[in-house]
Amino acid sequence: MDRKGWVLRAVEALGFATMKDIQRYLDEEGEAFSKKELQDTLEALVREGRLEEKEGTYRPARKRGSGEAFQRLFGE
Repeated sequence: MDRKGWVLRAVEALGFATMKDIQRYLDEEGEAFSKKELQDTLEALVREGRLEEKEGTYRPARKRGSGEAFQRLFGE
């Protein structure tokens, strides 16, 4: 599994998590990340829309509605 996969797995397992919570989870799973690696990965996942971040707490991004998917497929 790549770094993004491990971080997503951690956040999904924890629900709401701070960077420290995620780091602890990854350490317990035997996946050592430096703070920089973890921060970069979290930022990338937020940019991609796969995670949401508010005041240093991360959670899986909410699923988007079928209406939005329909719009993307068929336009206006």
